[in-house]
Amino acid sequence: MTEATAPRTNTYSKQTAPTIHYQVAMPKPETHLFEVTLRLVGYLSPILDLKLPVWTPGSYLVREYARHLQYFAAFTNDKPLSWQKISKNHWQVETKDVSEITIHYRIFANELSVRTNHLDSSHGYFNGAALFFRIPGWEEQSVQVTVVPPHPEWQITTALPPVPHKANTFCASDFDTLVDSPFEIGIHQLHHFEVLGKPHELAIWGKGNYQVQQMIADIKKIIEVEARMFGGLPYQRYVFLLHLFAQAYGGLEHKDCCSLIYQRYGFRDREKYDRFLQLVAHEFFHLWNVKRLRPKAFEVFDYDQENYTSSLWFCEGTTSYYDLLIPWRAGIYDAKSFLNNLSKDISRYETTPGRKVQPLSESSFDAWIKLYRQDANSGNSQISYYLKGEVVSLLLDLLIRSQHKNQRSLDDVMVTMWHQFGKDEIGYTPEQLQEVIELIAGVNLSDFFKRYIDGTEDLPLNEYLEPFGLQLVAEKEEEPYLGVKVHSENGREIIKFVEAGSPAQFAGIDPGDELLAIDGLRLAANGLGDRLKDYQPKDIIQVTIFHQDELCTLNVTLASPRLTKYQIKPVEKPSAAQKENFAGWLGVPLTTLR
Repeated sequence: MTEATAPRTNTYSKQTAPTIHYQVAMPKPETHLFEVTLRLVGYLSPILDLKLPVWTPGSYLVREYARHLQYFAAFTNDKPLSWQKISKNHWQVETKDVSEITIHYRIFANELSVRTNHLDSSHGYFNGAALFFRIPGWEEQSVQVTVVPPHPEWQITTALPPVPHKANTFCASDFDTLVDSPFEIGIHQLHHFEVLGKPHELAIWGKGNYQVQQMIADIKKIIEVEARMFGGLPYQRYVFLLHLFAQAYGGLEHKDCCSLIYQRYGFRDREKYDRFLQLVAHEFFHLWNVKRLRPKAFEVFDYDQENYTSSLWFCEGTTSYYDLLIPWRAGIYDAKSFLNNLSKDISRYETTPGRKVQPLSESSFDAWIKLYRQDANSGNSQISYYLKGEVVSLLLDLLIRSQHKNQRSLDDVMVTMWHQFGKDEIGYTPEQLQEVIELIAGVNLSDFFKRYIDGTEDLPLNEYLEPFGLQLVAEKEEEPYLGVKVHSENGREIIKFVEAGSPAQFAGIDPGDELLAIDGLRLAANGLGDRLKDYQPKDIIQVTIFHQDELCTLNVTLASPRLTKYQIKPVEKPSAAQKENFAGWLGVPLTTLR
């Protein structure tokens, strides 16, 4: 086995397990510094190794959390212990002839995201991977965490259970659980509700235009639909942590909770509110798909380096397909809205040039160096495993349904995978995933995987939509094609993206160039589209730019308008079989789309 999948062994198995206790204080929250104290009692090895994780499960990028540690000291009974730093995230303390060890360190926390730490005068939030050391050999040992709030009115919300008779103290059964249990500390709103006999909490930090009772009612519907699909809820208590910020969006799944961040004024507009509920449905679906049902590479986490898998398209892309389906099944929006949302994602997929360059399995494998590190050429060379994985999951769902007259679906794949691998948290290989999908579909899918998952062929959407009385209709831009995306920055028009093979690229225009004028006339802010409407394909225009501070005027030959919007619509004269298939899939007559 590789290091990432080998079962952990206790290298000090003959020793009595030490007690591990963390104290997290924040005496001056405006400094953004968490003051962390680690106390070990009964540690008998002459060397103590401490490693800070470099990433956190669910967010596939090496984030180098150790870069936020800015003080480190080791003591025994107030006497200093010698220590040295071995590598970027590895500290080693000399502990010969001592059994009680105290480690003090500080973590700077001023990045508000679902995968990092944030501390200011209004609240404290932290993720275990970004705050706590791993002690090699003792990952299976339980850990207690005591939080010391800076003010008596600050409350503590976490999925970890409290330790009886110990104020503000919580217990994680092992290091994985500690990493998987974020904390919210402050004066946040806390709402309690029950679903299927189990307690749930919604903690909200930040002001916004939400209606909390409506939000909770819709969250309940999502929980019930997903629980019905998998046959129950695999936890005793669940916590939603919601941060409201200006223009923010994101989520991170955990076994018994999730962290969400969303724009504070994104709840009154219906479309934005639906997007929030899709985020909830996505992260909640992960408590099955990824947190318990996960690839072999994630069966045992290696916190020191990348954990590679080619199956993230199933972990995230399939979950993205269901985050559109679940609100429809919950009655939050109708079938027409579901298809409209699906059409938007298909439009994004079809207008991403990188879909013809990067296979889906490679996108999954290279998440660590590509998806979270977007640059000016990413759109030309990459495709998101979230996005293409969602569209491929649609095809698989339609394929299975078509083969079995809606008596089987992608739901059966999820449930079979759950029972075979998820319940006992046995990691699956890409081959095992394909075998289960083929088992449910009842057909060999080697060609499908070769062409659409391991290859870059165009996805045959119309071929799979047609049995359900649907077609993908494309619309062209009104203006001829130049091939750039431009953003206004401080009154300047900056070219952010140049599509590979476009007229702009052939003319020598690069991302970062400042667009000044077309045919000698200054370009108004955000006015590129309107200006291009005055021209025809094959017209030669003069584009004036600043290129690396040099004023340049380039001749550009415009091309024909490109397809930019795709919409799923009913076919003109659906057959009886098509009507039946559609109704079996989305539960309403095909005529409701007209």
